[in-house]
Amino acid sequence: MPNSPEPAAAPLAPARLRVATLVVAGAAVAVVAWACLSAWGAVVHGHPAYVVLLALTLVGGVVVGVRALRRPPARPGWRWVLRVVLLVLAAAWVVLIAWLRPFVAVEPALAAMRPDDAVAVSERATRYVLTPADGGDGTAVFFQPGARVDARAYAAVLRPLAEAGHTVVVAKQPLGIAFLAVGAFDDARDAVPADRWVVGGHSLGGTVAAMEADAAGDAGEPPAAGLLFFASYPAGDLSGSLTAAVESVSGTEDGLSTPATIDASRADLPAGSTFTVVDGAAHAQFGDYGPQPGDGTPTISDDDARHQISAAAVAFVDGLVG
Repeated sequence: MPNSPEPAAAPLAPARLRVATLVVAGAAVAVVAWACLSAWGAVVHGHPAYVVLLALTLVGGVVVGVRALRRPPARPGWRWVLRVVLLVLAAAWVVLIAWLRPFVAVEPALAAMRPDDAVAVSERATRYVLTPADGGDGTAVFFQPGARVDARAYAAVLRPLAEAGHTVVVAKQPLGIAFLAVGAFDDARDAVPADRWVVGGHSLGGTVAAMEADAAGDAGEPPAAGLLFFASYPAGDLSGSLTAAVESVSGTEDGLSTPATIDASRADLPAGSTFTVVDGAAHAQFGDYGPQPGDGTPTISDDDARHQISAAAVAFVDGLVG
């Protein structure tokens, strides 16, 4: 009698699992290599959390690959099922590590990170600081980057604030996610002396900055004097609780924080909040990190957009000091 298909197919399952394991292990090593080669500057100058995950992924990929080559294939059974589940989780982990690769800062942001006679630059594992050479006027700006964006990408657009006399602190977020850096503002206030603070952020960073500015008042601590949105908006209604002055800077060609969304955010902010719209600017022009998926197409140059965004930010902070 001819063999049934079940017994004939059974021996293939362990072999296929071994091949799949080797593929996932190889993908893990490849993703780590790709992230390091294509985003080395952002990896080295970013929050160390991503470096740790890359190292763990590399070690895990090598160990799993070697074990898959040396050990005999697992036979079908509960342990085989467990290995299949773990393999699926490992594949999802590799995809996550690839997705977390940051958008890398490009010029002129990198040049703006260099100190000169006007601005001193210091860098730590969780932040960098742009300090006016004369010590500043006692006003500091704390800034949260957008999701997965190299923190250095905002140096050029924020440096004019330091040149105007205001200390600037930019957070390096764990894995580039602002929600994982909700305590960064408190850390900055402990580390950087200032008489008043302005909290700001780009995109998701602005949403978290709004939470931090609102929470500062709720905790009974000196509230932030100002809240600065770059292509961003609050997650909820702050119109009755937020005591800080608000400036929202947005672009007409933004495909992520769209003009309609920014306009709708007016109802969630206190009366008297000001809105500056940069005609022709897109989402990624609020930093220097190249194009971003889902964004609109800008109709003005990066230099023009950066100049207008910086000018609006400086005018807002200067107005708080005066």
